Amino acid sequence: GKTGLESSHSLAPFCTLCCCGFLNRTLAVVFMVSLAFAIVVGNVVTVTVFVQTRQSRTPQGYLKSLAIADMMVGVLVVPFSVYTEISLMVTSTPPIWYQGSLTSPATSSSLGGLVSPWQPCMLIGPVFAGCTFVSISTIFLMTLERSVAILWPLHKDALVTRRRTLLLILLSWAASFLLALAPLIFSSNFTLEYNECSRMCNYTPLMFGSQLPSDANILLLFPVFDFTLLGGTLAINIISFTSIRQYSRKRKLLSEGSLSDGGGGVGMGGGGCPHRPSFSDIKAAKTIGILTFAFTASFTPIAVFVLGNVVGYTWCNFSFFAFWILTGNSCCNVIIYSVRDHRFRKGVTLLFQRDQLPPHGEKN
Repeated sequence: GKTGLESSHSLAPFCTLCCCGFLNRTLAVVFMVSLAFAIVVGNVVTVTVFVQTRQSRTPQGYLKSLAIADMMVGVLVVPFSVYTEISLMVTSTPPIWYQGSLTSPATSSSLGGLVSPWQPCMLIGPVFAGCTFVSISTIFLMTLERSVAILWPLHKDALVTRRRTLLLILLSWAASFLLALAPLIFSSNFTLEYNECSRMCNYTPLMFGSQLPSDANILLLFPVFDFTLLGGTLAINIISFTSIRQYSRKRKLLSEGSLSDGGGGVGMGGGGCPHRPSFSDIKAAKTIGILTFAFTASFTPIAVFVLGNVVGYTWCNFSFFAFWILTGNSCCNVIIYSVRDHRFRKGVTLLFQRDQLPPHGEKN
């Protein structure tokens, strides 16, 4: 955080490829508008297909939760960045939420809290962080659910119920947004402002002279939470895929006649035994593994940026790419579904051909 007097001089050091100039801002706005359109349309289609395709075996409750979190990014977070960028192009005075316009030594030290007027970044910043945490916690829960279907197929219906799924979804949303607000709840040394480098609303520590506050490392909660869940997701995926591989090997041996039907393993019975996981469960587990990989790849740059930011580094161009790669992940899930799930592709086809089909046609 900088003082208001310093803000007029703070633009020069950061004015690099991704930060200043009318042309660069125009290109950034075009990119943001296109991304927002892709996120909103893709996730609206996703939710609509899941609502109509009731017979799908995919974990629909979790997928709807993931699509809603992604859609919130496209409806709130990206359009606010578009609005701010256009405001900076058409007016000479930065808005109150722009970097360096919010805090001063008097407000941050004498009262020890956030006394600046409420501004939109106080909403947009936690929404983006919260939706990110919802995404990774939802992927973790989906992985857990698929592992139950793979490892204990006979107990799947008893363990995975609609009520339990709804409860876990609600808990994940509550915990995610509580964590997103943690720097404001547990510290009085942070504010939120529109960062001129990332072009998003980011947490900013209130500087005391030239030093970071003693609790600046509270921001490390964000990457620690994400990488803990991603690590757990990876471990569960390894167990599930190991089990799938063993089942596939046993099935191959059975087809060659070199293994008797009586030699079943735990939850992986012989060729005609109903203890084996279904093909759709196996395919869903692989799809969730791809979702996990895509999210990990998109989140890693921002985790590196947060670590560097806590230490004191300012990487302007890198922060822009890190934040917007993560934002772009919000429109990747619908692409993954389209490639991996034939039911989803069929649902999309029926959705866009509804006007040409007879009334009350097939929904499955």
